[in-house]
Amino acid sequence: MKFNHLSAFVALALMLGACNGTPQDTPEKAPIDYVNPYIGNVSHLLVPTYPTIHLPNSMLRVYPERADYTSELLNGLPVIVTNHRECSAFNLNPYQGDSLRPVVTYNYDNERITPYYYSVELDDNRMCAEYALSHQSALYHITFEADKPVYIIINSGNGAIRTGENFICGHQKLSDNTKIYLYIEAQEKPIETGIVEAGIIEGAKDHAEGKQVCAAWRFADGTTSVSLRYGISFISEEQAEKNLRREQKDYNLEALAETGRDIWNKALSRIRVEGGTEDERTVFYSSLYRTFERPICMSEDGRYFSAFDGQVHEDEGTPFYTDDWIWDTYRAAHPLRALIDRQKEENIIASYLRMAEQMGTMWMPTFPETTGDTRRMNSNHAVATVADALAKGLNVDADKAYEACRRGMEEKTLAPWSGKPAGWLDAFYRDNGYIPALRPDEKETDPNVHSFENRQPVAVTLGTSYDQWCLSRIAAALGKTEKAEHYLQCSYNYRHLFNPETGFFHPKDKDGRWITPFDYRFPGGMGAREYYGENNGWVYRWDVPHNVADLISLMGGNRQFTANLDQTFSEPLGRNKYAFYAQLPDHTGNVGQFSMANEPSLHVPYLYNYAGQPWKTQKRIRQMLRTWFRNDLMGIPGDEDGGGMTSFVVFSSLGFYPVTPGLPAYNIGSPLFTRACITLSNGKVFEIEAQGASDENKYIQSAMLNGQEWNKPWFSHDDLKEGGKLVLVMGNRPNKTWGSSAEAVPPSAGKSNKQPD
Repeated sequence: MKFNHLSAFVALALMLGACNGTPQDTPEKAPIDYVNPYIGNVSHLLVPTYPTIHLPNSMLRVYPERADYTSELLNGLPVIVTNHRECSAFNLNPYQGDSLRPVVTYNYDNERITPYYYSVELDDNRMCAEYALSHQSALYHITFEADKPVYIIINSGNGAIRTGENFICGHQKLSDNTKIYLYIEAQEKPIETGIVEAGIIEGAKDHAEGKQVCAAWRFADGTTSVSLRYGISFISEEQAEKNLRREQKDYNLEALAETGRDIWNKALSRIRVEGGTEDERTVFYSSLYRTFERPICMSEDGRYFSAFDGQVHEDEGTPFYTDDWIWDTYRAAHPLRALIDRQKEENIIASYLRMAEQMGTMWMPTFPETTGDTRRMNSNHAVATVADALAKGLNVDADKAYEACRRGMEEKTLAPWSGKPAGWLDAFYRDNGYIPALRPDEKETDPNVHSFENRQPVAVTLGTSYDQWCLSRIAAALGKTEKAEHYLQCSYNYRHLFNPETGFFHPKDKDGRWITPFDYRFPGGMGAREYYGENNGWVYRWDVPHNVADLISLMGGNRQFTANLDQTFSEPLGRNKYAFYAQLPDHTGNVGQFSMANEPSLHVPYLYNYAGQPWKTQKRIRQMLRTWFRNDLMGIPGDEDGGGMTSFVVFSSLGFYPVTPGLPAYNIGSPLFTRACITLSNGKVFEIEAQGASDENKYIQSAMLNGQEWNKPWFSHDDLKEGGKLVLVMGNRPNKTWGSSAEAVPPSAGKSNKQPD
């Protein structure tokens, strides 16, 4: 048999032959056509990157209900992902057979996914499901063979379901104060509707509550297709229906997908690239697509539900965003958005401030999700997003942000994965400038400390030092000179844990004694959490992004600094891979002890720029992009946290990177493309022309910025904010004099950027 198909899409990349369609002539590719959502769908070790179908930063996201690409079965069809890569709600099950059940397991075939469209054949190719979506609503078109009765089953994993005339609606509980609501209707009139019990439709029952409760429609014998459309809401069932009515006037799946394609193409076209290989363009635009998955806009007709106080609020014209794992995204995803969509970045920061108020603590969030602030990871890096926005001229309520950042850092405990008030560890940090480590024979005495995550004393000390530098920047912008100086001094607290004998940041106990003996490769239990956090001492050796100049001084100057960097990329794992990753499962994507797969490493290849060897940065960036980011199922080396890592790919492929959010400067690397044009938020265009760039020609020979000769491996935000052009002449051998002088060093928090040899 032949299934219905979308003729407009069969010519697109990843869509050839969708539902047995016939390919048409292939048009010239637009940016959206390069996106391959399957990149990274098989993980190197931990969580894969899912092939998510969604519009940019929209509330409605779905991906196939399976563990990863290698899974042989689908658990029904998706309705909504409620938390990035972790949780979903509801389930939609087309079914032909006896004994109805809440979740139908299918084998599947001929799956095709783009960011705006999904098609898959189910149950030994007996059914085909096609899907397209808007911001808060979506449409399924499902075709069947005509030999058995046709059912559609809708379930709630934990909540309630009810039926009405030609609709099913309900909710699913996500947490104590958060529910997600669904309203779904069919174009075709069912002949039977009701709650499913004991495998059959109980037509006399129109409501059920509990776990895995479900309702179903039965359609007339001989039915070969059913079209379903639904709306979702965090406010109510009624709002879910309103969202559907607002966004969809018919059951035209092709038109809905065309609209989604146009929206995506407009978003991705803010950056246009030329040159490079087909695979490089695919990796680039697939990475850019990933940066739009989070945070999500929660506003529905000018209102939004906030899990931070469990209430529905008027948004007063400023959309509310959440589901942003800031520990990951502050490094590059937020700076990227500040470049190409400053209004959205302003709205996101305004959302943080609303969260702080709604929680009743006025503490800036650290890990805001749809169910509230989970306070995962360590440190308080929302302060970096504020400092970066202010430094780049974005419109932020600086007074309120300063208070929320300050109070979040000083009134909330610094203990990882905790939202409790500050305790004795925090008082110790305030008085001594570092978080003390436990000695091997000591037991934990602070009730704020998570039993698995531990103190992470080095990671927290370094992260808080950076956060305090960011807070000093905000204070300075407000004219709070005394406070700015205080927090600037606090930003040097990392020095308390620098061990001059080893050149590493080393845990120290409450009495000021180094923890010995000590192995920087395998310190402190699972994920090195007793001392660091997910990564070992070799990664945290470089976690002073705000003051690289001072780090160079601590290590003894440029020569020793670059020798230490070189050793990081060449130092053996020290154990076989099984043993290494058994303790450090997040520390993947290795080149020596460097971990491309975890966010604290993203800035490390750029650090050669600070020590007079920018050609090594150029070499390393190309090495990392080529080795770890590829157009294949394992083409992402670690957990891709909704733009946390792929924004590094976007920036680095273009040729520059924000090493220090909060400081309006960008380090130059080695662009992949011969030409890239970035349309900035103000409509101006910043262009990067890399003459002769290729796999071999990765080294900068000379440069011009905005018509002037340029001999620095960095430039400022002011240099690009009104548009401009960076021209790089590339070659296959390093020019070791370009950008290597003491005067060319990128800026740091230190008073002098010049370092001794």
